[in-house]
Amino acid sequence: MKAAVYTETGPPEVFRYEEVADPSCPPGGLVFDVAYVSVEGGDTLHRSGGELATRPHIVGYQAAGTVREVDPAVSERAIGDRVVAIMTHGSHAERVAIPAGFSWRVPDGLDLRLAAAVPIAWGTAHDCLFEFGRLEAGETVLVQAGAGAVGLAAIQLAKRAGATVIATASSDEKLERLREFGLDHGVNYRKGDFVAAVRELTGGRGVDLAVDSVGGRTLVGSIDALRYRGRAITVGRAGRDADPPDLSNLAAGNKTLTGVFLGAEAVIDAKRVHAMIAGLLDDVASGALRVVIDREFPLAQAAEAHRYIESRAAFGRVLLVP
Repeated sequence: MKAAVYTETGPPEVFRYEEVADPSCPPGGLVFDVAYVSVEGGDTLHRSGGELATRPHIVGYQAAGTVREVDPAVSERAIGDRVVAIMTHGSHAERVAIPAGFSWRVPDGLDLRLAAAVPIAWGTAHDCLFEFGRLEAGETVLVQAGAGAVGLAAIQLAKRAGATVIATASSDEKLERLREFGLDHGVNYRKGDFVAAVRELTGGRGVDLAVDSVGGRTLVGSIDALRYRGRAITVGRAGRDADPPDLSNLAAGNKTLTGVFLGAEAVIDAKRVHAMIAGLLDDVASGALRVVIDREFPLAQAAEAHRYIESRAAFGRVLLVP
């Protein structure tokens, strides 16, 4: 099979599009032909500096496709099933082998290209808001990087839950587009102090909950934007600040900061996470929630796709197509 691989981490140019061995079906697992790869933020971070589990390494946490092989011990999946799956690595390829428990059947009528973008972004947003963020109707939430896949999911889920939604983005155009997904107030972080803007929007009180996928200095600002005893969630470091942030601003306001990693929950609390993501897939299939695909690239152009994501021009998710 063909795959986008690298033997050392670095900029997008480390990718090579090469022939590699087909994956073997693991015990309790399955192999599926990949139709769409959802390029996750973690994929770009891993490519730039993560540990290589294999050499050459195939990066990637999520993909959707059609099952071609199933271990006989697996009863919940069959050859021909349409599935979306998460994995520790391996999505940037024509075929992927995974434990069956890390896959979901794609509901009838749901396009595989949309399903490919659901589990990680939507599951992460849901956990940030509800499982760990404890968001309730009537509260106000700040969503950093609102035009990203997690941001778009968080805006829709928070609005559906009865919250007032404030989000940041890098342009007025992106903020205007976000209004159709439930945004109440937008803040262009390139035009000024987003903390001051959030304080003004909340009458000086601050937000109840902040969901921050940027990290670094932005995370410090997210904490400053909280009300007294407010809650902040850190769920990534898309900003790639090298230095750890000074979090001394937590104490004065008796604020809390929680780190969220869906991958750990998918293993430790697998039953809950599997049911939650299945419900999100059903909601996307019914049209109750909307997945936004910004652009598709051929798998052979994985470097260009990663470069585009890192330019921060994308609105929604970027896909690779084998």
